[in-house]
Amino acid sequence: MLAEMRIQGLGVIEDALLELHPGFTVVTGETGAGKTMVVTGLHLLSGGRAEASKVRNGMLKAFVEGRFTLDKADAASRIVTDAGADIDEDGSVIALRTVAVDGRSRAHLGGRSVPVGVLADLSEQVIAVHGQNDQLRLLRPSEQRAVIDRFAGSDVGEPLTAYREVREEWLAVITELTERSTRSREMAQQADLLKHGLTEIDGVAPQPGEDVELTEQIKRLMAVDELRASATEAHGAVSGSPDGDVEVPGALGLVGEALRRLTSAEDAALRDLVPRLEEASMLLTDVGAELGGYVENLDADPALLEQALARQADLKRLTRKYAADVDGVLVWADDARRRLESMDTSEEALAELARRRDELAVSLGNHATAVSAARGKAAAELASAITKELSGLAMGQAELEITVEQRPAEHGDRQALAIDGHAVHAGADGIDEVELLLRAHNGAPPLPVHKAASGGELSRVMLAIEVVLAHADTVQTLVFDEVDAGVGGRAAVEIGRRLSRLARTHQVLVVTHLPQVAAFADQHLVVDKGTSGGVTRSGVKLLKQPDRVKELARMLAGMDGTETGRAHAEELLAVAEKDKAAAEPKRKRAKKG
Repeated sequence: MLAEMRIQGLGVIEDALLELHPGFTVVTGETGAGKTMVVTGLHLLSGGRAEASKVRNGMLKAFVEGRFTLDKADAASRIVTDAGADIDEDGSVIALRTVAVDGRSRAHLGGRSVPVGVLADLSEQVIAVHGQNDQLRLLRPSEQRAVIDRFAGSDVGEPLTAYREVREEWLAVITELTERSTRSREMAQQADLLKHGLTEIDGVAPQPGEDVELTEQIKRLMAVDELRASATEAHGAVSGSPDGDVEVPGALGLVGEALRRLTSAEDAALRDLVPRLEEASMLLTDVGAELGGYVENLDADPALLEQALARQADLKRLTRKYAADVDGVLVWADDARRRLESMDTSEEALAELARRRDELAVSLGNHATAVSAARGKAAAELASAITKELSGLAMGQAELEITVEQRPAEHGDRQALAIDGHAVHAGADGIDEVELLLRAHNGAPPLPVHKAASGGELSRVMLAIEVVLAHADTVQTLVFDEVDAGVGGRAAVEIGRRLSRLARTHQVLVVTHLPQVAAFADQHLVVDKGTSGGVTRSGVKLLKQPDRVKELARMLAGMDGTETGRAHAEELLAVAEKDKAAAEPKRKRAKKG
């Protein structure tokens, strides 16, 4: 629920605070006072498009701030926490949107900067704004189908989810089958090249890192004489002369002599050096042994060198063709094998794909039929409920029909699906075309809503739909922006009554110019325009009963200065209060149940 909203520097509104009623709040004001800025502010809080032209003259930025109260277990709270924002202890969260004069926009949620899309995701869960543009959207077939799906809930949602999962796989198989069939020659040529490369690589059978190891081996074999001489001389320097010549003791012999001298020394300081010399002697012994082993194992076999050079040449042929090194060649081979698996253009492979396509088509058709059946049932129930609502909105003879028909597939449609011998288009939302038809009066033919309804009637159809859908809608706050345009008289009273009843289960905010609608509100806000120093400013204030009577009288063709106007306004309020009082026991029983 939207508990309050603050607007600063938006249009003619300099600074306004709206504390909203949990039931029915109405916003009124003279033409040009800026009441539409309230809806503009809600659009901004909902992640809507920011326009620099909406920033008030003389200000650098426009600010719209809203405080929403949330249930910690619902989807809206998860959106807030997933964005890294914090929900206050009282279950509320602050959303902020700023628009600068240069067009740049910023969004904040729970004290944290967030992408504007996060506000849009949050608004989908907590608030729905309906205005003249929504009536235009209602004329689109996709929107009319969405109305049925919204009313049906899981009855359509569950089979539609299953349909979409099967459809995705079905389209993937069709795409693969088409590609293999139309590109069979090209793919066969590519397959031959891949097979040739794999045959060549498998014939050499390289091992990971083999080229690096082979390079080191060849270097060693080609420099064997120099390496032997170096190792032999180093061995003599460490271990002494191999024939035991005392004149050439080596480092090991010299350390041994030092040990003998220090061990027999009288000075304790010299004897303290003995352990370190013993450690050096052990280290020299190990090094000498390793050098001796190196000299003994050093291979000078010319045949082994020739074999290593030949193997290196084989590996280089592969690295010249397929990759920079042997490890890259092995990666190329693995990728080639995977590609070959998807390039099988044999009759057997194509037949298997065709079999899978047909199998999926049967399953898809069953799911599509289930979706259509659920929509057909929901359409009949929804049409009956909306017709009943229209009778209470001064459209007693009007009757709404909702048709659910299969959409035929056009020639060459890649998403054509055969159902009961007919080719239909299997779109992402199913195979159905939905249309809302209105029979304006008895004996009139059913026509598309936009052809059968006037502007005011279209507003009432929209309101009737919202009232019916309210019980299936998880959005708590509903906003109506002059959906009562083109309506007057008894129809206006009935719209006010319907909005009041809708407010029993939802928070309802209505921007209106009709006193008959405003009289039914639980809370009345007025956008008041004034001029100071040649500058026009608008603010929002809450009306108490005397001022409310005056505002309703003004709305009654500017009759706020007459006794007749005030009497008429008081009568409107009395009728509305009596109606709400009569409905209150039903409301309490509904809450109790």
